[in-house]
Amino acid sequence: MPNSFGKLFTVTTWGESHGAAVGVVIDGCPARLPLGEADIQGDLDRRKPGQSDIVSPRKEKDKVEILSGLFEGKTTGAPIMMLVMNSDARPGAYDEFREKFRPSHADFTYLAKYGFRDHRGGGRSSARETIGRVASGAVARKILSLAGAVEIRAFVTRVHDIALPAAAADAFPTQAEVDATPVRCPDPATAAAMIRRIEEARSQGDSVGGVIQCRVRGVPAGLGEPVFDRLEADLAKAMLSLPATKGFEIGSGFAGTLLKGSEHNDAYVPKTGRIGTATNRSGGIQGGISDGEEIFFNVAFKPTATIMKPQMTVDVSGKPVELVGKGRHDPCVLPRAVPIVEAMAALVLVDHWMRNAAQNQVFKF
Repeated sequence: MPNSFGKLFTVTTWGESHGAAVGVVIDGCPARLPLGEADIQGDLDRRKPGQSDIVSPRKEKDKVEILSGLFEGKTTGAPIMMLVMNSDARPGAYDEFREKFRPSHADFTYLAKYGFRDHRGGGRSSARETIGRVASGAVARKILSLAGAVEIRAFVTRVHDIALPAAAADAFPTQAEVDATPVRCPDPATAAAMIRRIEEARSQGDSVGGVIQCRVRGVPAGLGEPVFDRLEADLAKAMLSLPATKGFEIGSGFAGTLLKGSEHNDAYVPKTGRIGTATNRSGGIQGGISDGEEIFFNVAFKPTATIMKPQMTVDVSGKPVELVGKGRHDPCVLPRAVPIVEAMAALVLVDHWMRNAAQNQVFKF
Protein backbone atom coordinates (compact mmCIF):
# COMPACT_ATOMS: atom_id res chain seq x y z
CA MET A 1 0.00 0.00 0.00
CA PRO A 2 1.16 3.59 -0.58
CA ASN A 3 1.73 4.22 3.13
CA SER A 4 4.47 1.57 3.27
CA PHE A 5 8.05 1.65 2.00
CA GLY A 6 10.69 -1.07 1.59
CA LYS A 7 10.56 -4.76 0.70
CA LEU A 8 12.35 -6.59 3.54
CA PHE A 9 12.82 -3.70 5.98
CA THR A 10 9.31 -2.30 5.65
CA VAL A 11 8.03 0.86 7.31
CA THR A 12 4.42 2.02 7.43
CA THR A 13 3.77 5.55 8.65
CA TRP A 14 0.43 6.68 10.03
CA GLY A 15 -1.27 9.78 11.47
CA GLU A 16 -2.19 13.31 10.47
CA SER A 17 -0.83 16.77 11.23
CA HIS A 18 -3.61 17.73 13.64
CA GLY A 19 -4.79 14.29 14.71
CA ALA A 20 -4.06 12.72 18.07
CA ALA A 21 -0.66 11.29 17.15
CA VAL A 22 1.69 10.22 14.36
CA GLY A 23 4.02 7.27 14.15
CA VAL A 24 5.38 4.26 12.32
CA VAL A 25 5.39 0.48 12.31
CA ILE A 26 8.63 -1.27 11.27
CA ASP A 27 8.38 -4.84 10.05
CA GLY A 28 11.44 -6.93 9.22
CA CYS A 29 13.90 -5.45 11.70
CA PRO A 30 16.46 -8.12 12.66
CA ALA A 31 16.20 -9.53 16.17
CA ARG A 32 18.75 -8.87 18.94
CA LEU A 33 19.50 -5.28 17.85
CA PRO A 34 20.19 -3.20 20.99
CA LEU A 35 17.60 -0.41 20.80
CA GLY A 36 15.92 2.13 23.01
CA GLU A 37 14.05 5.40 22.73
CA ALA A 38 17.30 7.32 23.22
CA ASP A 39 18.52 5.90 19.88
CA ILE A 40 15.54 7.55 18.19
CA GLN A 41 15.04 10.81 20.07
CA GLY A 42 18.17 12.61 18.87
CA ASP A 43 17.11 12.46 15.22
CA LEU A 44 13.56 13.53 16.08
CA ASP A 45 14.95 16.52 17.98
CA ARG A 46 16.79 17.60 14.84
CA ARG A 47 13.52 17.40 12.87
CA LYS A 48 11.05 18.92 15.32
CA PRO A 49 9.55 22.42 14.95
CA GLY A 50 10.35 25.31 17.25
CA GLN A 51 14.10 24.62 17.43
CA SER A 52 15.15 28.02 16.01
CA ASP A 53 13.83 31.35 14.75
CA ILE A 54 13.94 30.25 11.09
CA VAL A 55 11.55 27.29 11.37
CA SER A 56 7.92 26.78 12.33
CA PRO A 57 7.19 28.01 15.88
CA ARG A 58 4.86 25.09 16.59
CA LYS A 59 5.86 23.75 20.00
CA GLU A 60 6.07 19.98 20.00
CA LYS A 61 8.27 17.83 22.21
CA ASP A 62 8.07 15.01 19.65
CA LYS A 63 8.88 12.53 22.39
CA VAL A 64 8.90 9.01 20.97
CA GLU A 65 7.38 5.97 22.65
CA ILE A 66 8.24 2.44 21.53
CA LEU A 67 5.15 0.32 22.08
CA SER A 68 6.18 -3.08 20.73
CA GLY A 69 8.98 -5.18 19.31
CA LEU A 70 11.44 -4.78 22.22
CA PHE A 71 12.32 -7.00 25.16
CA GLU A 72 15.07 -6.32 27.66
CA GLY A 73 16.54 -3.60 25.47
CA LYS A 74 16.74 -5.62 22.26
CA THR A 75 14.54 -6.08 19.21
CA THR A 76 12.64 -9.34 19.10
CA GLY A 77 12.03 -9.60 15.35
CA ALA A 78 8.38 -8.65 15.85
CA PRO A 79 6.93 -5.41 14.41
CA ILE A 80 8.19 -2.28 16.15
CA MET A 81 5.55 0.36 16.72
CA MET A 82 6.60 3.91 17.58
CA LEU A 83 4.29 6.74 18.54
CA VAL A 84 4.65 10.52 18.94
CA MET A 85 1.72 12.47 20.38
CA ASN A 86 0.57 15.76 18.84
CA SER A 87 0.46 18.16 21.79
CA ASP A 88 0.31 21.60 20.10
CA ALA A 89 -2.21 21.08 17.31
CA ARG A 90 -4.33 24.13 16.44
CA PRO A 91 -6.80 22.93 13.82
CA GLY A 92 -8.88 26.11 14.11
CA ALA A 93 -6.20 28.04 12.24
CA TYR A 94 -7.20 26.07 9.12
CA ASP A 95 -10.96 26.70 9.17
CA GLU A 96 -10.76 29.00 6.14
CA PHE A 97 -9.07 26.23 4.14
CA ARG A 98 -12.08 23.93 4.51
CA GLU A 99 -13.61 25.67 1.49
CA LYS A 100 -10.53 27.15 -0.20
CA PHE A 101 -7.68 25.41 -1.99
CA ARG A 102 -4.21 26.60 -1.00
CA PRO A 103 -1.97 27.24 -4.04
CA SER A 104 0.71 24.53 -4.60
CA HIS A 105 -0.73 22.35 -1.82
CA ALA A 106 -2.37 18.93 -2.05
CA ASP A 107 -5.78 20.32 -1.04
CA PHE A 108 -7.34 20.09 -4.50
CA THR A 109 -5.62 16.87 -5.59
CA TYR A 110 -6.55 15.07 -2.36
CA LEU A 111 -10.19 16.01 -2.87
CA ALA A 112 -9.99 15.00 -6.54
CA LYS A 113 -8.65 11.56 -5.58
CA TYR A 114 -10.70 10.69 -2.48
CA GLY A 115 -13.73 12.98 -2.67
CA PHE A 116 -13.04 13.89 0.97
CA ARG A 117 -10.13 15.53 2.78
CA ASP A 118 -8.75 16.58 6.14
CA HIS A 119 -8.17 20.32 5.71
CA ARG A 120 -6.35 20.73 9.06
CA GLY A 121 -2.77 21.47 8.07
CA GLY A 122 -3.01 19.21 5.05
CA GLY A 123 -3.86 16.14 7.12
CA ARG A 124 -1.94 13.16 5.78
CA SER A 125 -0.04 15.28 3.23
CA SER A 126 1.54 17.37 5.99
CA ALA A 127 5.28 17.10 6.57
CA ARG A 128 4.44 16.01 10.12
CA GLU A 129 4.05 12.54 8.61
CA THR A 130 7.85 12.48 8.27
CA ILE A 131 8.19 11.89 12.02
CA GLY A 132 7.61 8.19 11.28
CA ARG A 133 10.28 8.26 8.58
CA VAL A 134 12.86 9.83 10.88
CA ALA A 135 12.06 7.44 13.74
CA SER A 136 12.40 4.36 11.53
CA GLY A 137 15.42 5.87 9.80
CA ALA A 138 17.17 6.09 13.16
CA VAL A 139 16.71 2.34 13.59
CA ALA A 140 18.02 1.74 10.07
CA ARG A 141 21.00 4.00 10.72
CA LYS A 142 21.90 1.98 13.83
CA ILE A 143 21.77 -1.25 11.85
CA LEU A 144 24.05 0.26 9.20
CA SER A 145 26.54 1.52 11.77
CA LEU A 146 26.84 -1.98 13.25
CA ALA A 147 26.81 -3.78 9.90
CA GLY A 148 29.52 -1.82 8.15
CA ALA A 149 30.36 1.50 9.82
CA VAL A 150 28.20 3.35 7.30
CA GLU A 151 28.06 7.15 7.74
CA ILE A 152 25.25 9.25 6.29
CA ARG A 153 25.54 13.02 6.26
CA ALA A 154 23.10 15.49 4.69
CA PHE A 155 23.52 19.26 4.72
CA VAL A 156 22.12 22.37 3.06
CA THR A 157 24.12 23.52 0.02
CA ARG A 158 21.79 26.23 -1.29
CA VAL A 159 19.02 28.48 -0.04
CA HIS A 160 17.39 30.52 -2.78
CA ASP A 161 20.37 31.92 -4.73
CA ILE A 162 22.94 31.57 -1.93
CA ALA A 163 25.13 28.51 -2.49
CA LEU A 164 27.82 26.70 -0.54
CA PRO A 165 31.24 27.13 -2.25
CA ALA A 166 32.10 24.13 -4.42
CA ALA A 167 35.17 23.21 -2.36
CA ALA A 168 33.11 23.05 0.84
CA ALA A 169 30.33 21.09 -0.87
CA ASP A 170 32.80 18.35 -1.83
CA ALA A 171 33.79 17.70 1.80
CA PHE A 172 32.25 15.19 4.21
CA PRO A 173 31.37 17.37 7.21
CA THR A 174 30.85 16.15 10.75
CA GLN A 175 27.35 16.29 12.22
CA ALA A 176 28.63 18.91 14.66
CA GLU A 177 29.69 21.09 11.73
CA VAL A 178 26.29 20.65 10.07
CA ASP A 179 24.34 21.40 13.26
CA ALA A 180 26.54 24.34 14.29
CA THR A 181 24.01 26.75 12.76
CA PRO A 182 20.21 26.47 12.61
CA VAL A 183 20.22 26.36 8.79
CA ARG A 184 22.44 23.22 8.80
CA CYS A 185 24.99 24.46 6.31
CA PRO A 186 28.53 23.46 7.39
CA ASP A 187 30.21 26.67 6.14
CA PRO A 188 29.67 29.43 8.75
CA ALA A 189 29.87 32.39 6.35
CA THR A 190 27.47 30.83 3.86
CA ALA A 191 25.16 29.74 6.67
CA ALA A 192 24.95 33.30 7.98
CA ALA A 193 23.96 34.59 4.53
CA MET A 194 21.35 31.81 4.19
CA ILE A 195 19.84 32.67 7.56
CA ARG A 196 19.56 36.34 6.57
CA ARG A 197 17.80 35.37 3.34
CA ILE A 198 15.29 33.16 5.20
CA GLU A 199 14.63 35.89 7.78
CA GLU A 200 14.14 38.40 4.98
CA ALA A 201 11.62 36.16 3.25
CA ARG A 202 9.74 35.54 6.49
CA SER A 203 9.55 39.28 7.26
CA GLN A 204 7.92 39.76 3.84
CA GLY A 205 5.42 36.98 4.44
CA ASP A 206 7.18 34.87 1.82
CA SER A 207 9.28 31.69 1.64
CA VAL A 208 12.36 30.26 -0.11
CA GLY A 209 13.56 26.85 -1.26
CA GLY A 210 16.95 25.30 -1.93
CA VAL A 211 19.05 22.15 -2.16
CA ILE A 212 20.23 19.48 0.29
CA GLN A 213 23.19 17.27 -0.51
CA CYS A 214 23.55 13.83 1.06
CA ARG A 215 26.84 11.91 1.20
CA VAL A 216 27.18 8.28 2.29
CA ARG A 217 30.44 6.46 2.91
CA GLY A 218 31.17 2.93 4.05
CA VAL A 219 28.67 1.24 1.71
CA PRO A 220 30.19 -1.94 0.25
CA ALA A 221 30.12 -2.76 -3.45
CA GLY A 222 27.20 -4.93 -4.53
CA LEU A 223 24.04 -3.31 -3.12
CA GLY A 224 21.22 -2.64 -5.56
CA GLU A 225 19.58 -4.31 -8.52
CA PRO A 226 20.44 -3.98 -12.23
CA VAL A 227 16.95 -3.25 -13.62
CA PHE A 228 13.85 -1.82 -11.92
CA ASP A 229 15.18 -1.60 -8.34
CA ARG A 230 18.42 0.15 -9.17
CA LEU A 231 19.91 1.66 -6.04
CA GLU A 232 19.78 5.19 -7.44
CA ALA A 233 16.17 4.64 -8.56
CA ASP A 234 15.10 3.65 -5.05
CA LEU A 235 17.02 6.58 -3.59
CA ALA A 236 15.26 8.88 -6.04
CA LYS A 237 11.84 7.46 -5.12
CA ALA A 238 12.63 7.83 -1.42
CA MET A 239 13.67 11.46 -1.79
CA LEU A 240 10.91 12.48 -4.19
CA SER A 241 8.35 10.96 -1.82
CA LEU A 242 9.22 13.70 0.67
CA PRO A 243 6.97 16.77 0.90
CA ALA A 244 8.15 19.81 -1.13
CA THR A 245 10.75 17.92 -3.18
CA LYS A 246 11.04 18.85 -6.86
CA GLY A 247 14.28 17.34 -8.08
CA PHE A 248 16.88 14.61 -7.57
CA GLU A 249 20.29 14.11 -9.13
CA ILE A 250 23.08 11.70 -8.29
CA GLY A 251 26.79 12.04 -8.98
CA SER A 252 27.47 14.51 -11.77
CA GLY A 253 23.73 14.80 -12.37
CA PHE A 254 22.66 17.23 -15.07
CA ALA A 255 26.14 18.76 -15.17
CA GLY A 256 27.44 15.46 -16.52
CA THR A 257 25.55 16.08 -19.76
CA LEU A 258 28.06 18.82 -20.55
CA LEU A 259 30.97 16.33 -20.60
CA LYS A 260 32.13 13.83 -23.18
CA GLY A 261 32.45 10.15 -22.30
CA SER A 262 36.22 10.47 -22.15
CA GLU A 263 35.79 13.20 -19.55
CA HIS A 264 33.00 11.61 -17.55
CA ASN A 265 34.07 7.95 -17.25
CA ASP A 266 35.27 6.74 -13.83
CA ALA A 267 38.38 4.63 -14.46
CA TYR A 268 38.88 1.57 -12.24
CA VAL A 269 42.06 1.53 -10.17
CA PRO A 270 43.50 -0.65 -7.40
CA LYS A 271 42.85 0.69 -3.90
CA THR A 272 43.82 -0.67 -0.51
CA GLY A 273 42.13 -4.06 -0.24
CA ARG A 274 39.68 -3.46 -3.05
CA ILE A 275 39.02 -2.22 -6.57
CA GLY A 276 37.92 1.40 -6.76
CA THR A 277 37.61 4.29 -9.18
CA ALA A 278 39.97 7.21 -9.79
CA THR A 279 37.04 9.65 -9.98
CA ASN A 280 33.46 9.42 -8.76
CA ARG A 281 31.23 11.21 -11.25
CA SER A 282 28.77 8.30 -11.03
CA GLY A 283 28.10 9.04 -7.37
CA GLY A 284 29.09 5.62 -6.05
CA ILE A 285 26.65 3.60 -8.17
CA GLN A 286 27.26 1.80 -11.48
CA GLY A 287 24.55 -0.11 -13.34
CA GLY A 288 22.18 0.33 -10.40
CA ILE A 289 24.63 -1.33 -7.96
CA SER A 290 26.94 0.31 -5.42
CA ASP A 291 30.64 0.25 -6.39
CA GLY A 292 32.14 0.91 -2.95
CA GLU A 293 32.81 4.61 -3.55
CA GLU A 294 31.09 7.40 -1.66
CA ILE A 295 27.44 7.80 -2.65
CA PHE A 296 26.35 11.39 -3.08
CA PHE A 297 23.19 13.02 -4.40
CA ASN A 298 21.27 16.31 -4.33
CA VAL A 299 17.61 16.90 -3.50
CA ALA A 300 15.80 20.10 -4.53
CA PHE A 301 13.06 21.52 -2.28
CA LYS A 302 10.56 24.13 -3.45
CA PRO A 303 9.68 27.23 -1.42
CA THR A 304 7.17 26.50 1.33
CA ALA A 305 3.74 26.69 -0.29
CA THR A 306 1.95 28.42 2.62
CA ILE A 307 2.90 32.10 2.65
CA MET A 308 1.40 35.08 4.47
CA LYS A 309 0.86 37.16 1.35
CA PRO A 310 -2.58 37.39 -0.26
CA GLN A 311 -3.00 34.93 -3.15
CA MET A 312 -5.80 34.25 -5.56
CA THR A 313 -7.30 30.76 -5.62
CA VAL A 314 -10.71 29.12 -5.95
CA ASP A 315 -13.08 27.57 -3.46
CA VAL A 316 -14.64 24.10 -3.66
CA SER A 317 -17.32 25.42 -6.03
CA GLY A 318 -14.70 26.83 -8.39
CA LYS A 319 -15.39 30.47 -7.50
CA PRO A 320 -12.30 32.76 -7.49
CA VAL A 321 -11.45 33.94 -3.95
CA GLU A 322 -8.56 35.53 -2.10
CA LEU A 323 -6.62 33.57 0.48
CA VAL A 324 -4.06 34.62 3.10
CA GLY A 325 -1.97 31.94 4.79
CA LYS A 326 -2.56 31.23 8.48
CA GLY A 327 -1.06 28.89 11.02
CA ARG A 328 2.59 28.15 11.80
CA HIS A 329 4.84 27.29 8.90
CA ASP A 330 8.51 27.08 7.98
CA PRO A 331 9.66 29.96 5.75
CA CYS A 332 12.19 27.42 4.42
CA VAL A 333 11.80 23.67 4.87
CA LEU A 334 15.48 22.78 4.36
CA PRO A 335 16.88 23.00 7.93
CA ARG A 336 14.36 20.45 9.24
CA ALA A 337 14.51 18.34 6.08
CA VAL A 338 18.19 17.43 6.61
CA PRO A 339 17.51 14.58 9.10
CA ILE A 340 14.59 13.42 6.93
CA VAL A 341 16.84 13.02 3.89
CA GLU A 342 19.33 11.07 6.01
CA ALA A 343 16.53 8.84 7.33
CA MET A 344 15.25 7.97 3.87
CA ALA A 345 18.77 7.18 2.66
CA ALA A 346 19.25 4.84 5.64
CA LEU A 347 15.95 3.06 4.94
CA VAL A 348 16.88 2.42 1.29
CA LEU A 349 20.35 1.16 2.17
CA VAL A 350 19.21 -1.21 4.93
CA ASP A 351 16.53 -2.67 2.70
CA HIS A 352 19.00 -3.30 -0.14
CA TRP A 353 21.61 -4.68 2.28
CA MET A 354 19.08 -7.20 3.58
CA ARG A 355 17.91 -8.09 0.07
CA ASN A 356 21.49 -8.67 -1.07
CA ALA A 357 22.19 -10.87 1.97
CA ALA A 358 19.02 -12.90 1.39
CA GLN A 359 19.82 -13.58 -2.26
CA ASN A 360 23.58 -13.96 -2.24
CA GLN A 361 24.84 -14.71 1.28
CA VAL A 362 22.32 -17.07 2.86
CA PHE A 363 22.57 -19.89 0.36
CA LYS A 364 25.97 -21.46 -0.26
CA PHE A 365 26.24 -23.64 -3.36
